Amino acid sequence: MPLFLIRHGETLLNAARTVQPAATQLAPRGLAQAELLAQRIVGLKPAAILSSDMPRAWQTAEAIGRHTGLEPISTELLRERNFGDLRGRPYDSLSFNPLEMIEAPANGESLAEFHERVAEAFEYAARMRVSLDGPLVVVCHGLVIHAMLANCIDTGKHPVPARIGNTSITQVVAQHPFKAELVNCTVHLDGTDLAEDTKSLSGG
Repeated sequence: MPLFLIRHGETLLNAARTVQPAATQLAPRGLAQAELLAQRIVGLKPAAILSSDMPRAWQTAEAIGRHTGLEPISTELLRERNFGDLRGRPYDSLSFNPLEMIEAPANGESLAEFHERVAEAFEYAARMRVSLDGPLVVVCHGLVIHAMLANCIDTGKHPVPARIGNTSITQVVAQHPFKAELVNCTVHLDGTDLAEDTKSLSGG
């Protein structure tokens, strides 16, 4: 049975290319994306939903829960990287790309600290999947999924995408070597006005 890694729906700060504060919620467009995602997830027959407790991820998990009848479970391990005092700053106001920072911003996480936490989150999700009778849906954030693909998952023929799309699905075999079977798929948005211009949106 697989793990399904899912990024939350779009926020206004995604579209505005701003480093997102922890309390950022889904935009109306993101809520609509989450509804289409949830309709797709029903067909995957998940046994449980594990989610970041940040509002943008939790709202996405709640949409899936309404369609599947499952109550999401939250964990702080799946939170997006903490960019500390940079949160709320537009990308264009910075002289560097914060998503590529190695050191910790003031009151934030270093890249190494973030990767260590993400690895712990992935191990936690993998253990949880073993205890279930069906797939596990894991709702989190773009940089979290990117770090999992880079450090925890055998991506095989699938290149690690530069950007994880909002409400994208990545399917992973939930046992070592944790091989990716599907990466960054948003076909549930195709043919709608909810599909993304991936060049114009930010991470988080």
